[in-house]
Amino acid sequence: MARSTKASNAVNRLRERSNNAPYSMVSLADGRFSLTLANLDNPDEHPQAIGEALEIDDFVAYVNSLHKQAPKKASKLDIAFEKKLAAAKQK
Repeated sequence: MARSTKASNAVNRLRERSNNAPYSMVSLADGRFSLTLANLDNPDEHPQAIGEALEIDDFVAYVNSLHKQAPKKASKLDIAFEKKLAAAKQK
C-alpha cells in the first residue's frame, strides 16, 4: 500500500506542476508502475502510455523529472543562514 501511495503522490505533484494535465498511473501485476496521459479531446480514446513501466523508485524519479518543479521557498533568514554556512566553509 505504501508503495502505491508513494507513486500516486508523485503523480499528484506532477499534475500540480503541469496545470492539472490528466496524468494517471497504472499499477501492473508484476509490481511495476506506468504513467499515462488522457486525451481530453477524445475521451473515448484510451490514455496514452508515457515512457515504460518502471519499478517504484525509478517510476517516482521519472515522474519527478517531468515538468519543472517549483523552487523551494526560502525566507530571508534561511538565505542569510545559508550565506553564513558557505562563508564558514570557506574559512
